[in-house]
Amino acid sequence: MIKKLTKHGNSYALIIDRGVMDLLQINEKTSLYVTTDGKNLIISPAASETRKEKFEAALQEVNQKHSRALKRLS
Repeated sequence: MIKKLTKHGNSYALIIDRGVMDLLQINEKTSLYVTTDGKNLIISPAASETRKEKFEAALQEVNQKHSRALKRLS
C-alpha cells in the first residue's frame, strides 16, 4: 500500500484506512507511538495506562507469592 501525506493546516497528515485500523484494533481515540529507525517511520499503538497498571499489579502479586523461590533462583 502506498500512501501520500495530506496537507492539514500547517502540518501534514497520514490517513490510515479503516481496514488497517480494524486489523490493529485501534480507533480515533487510540494513542499512537511514533518512532523511526533512521530509514523507516514506525507507528504502533501506545501501551494503555490501564494495561500497564494491570501488569504491574500482577507482577507485584507474583513477587509477593513467590519471593522466596525467586530469591533462591537468582
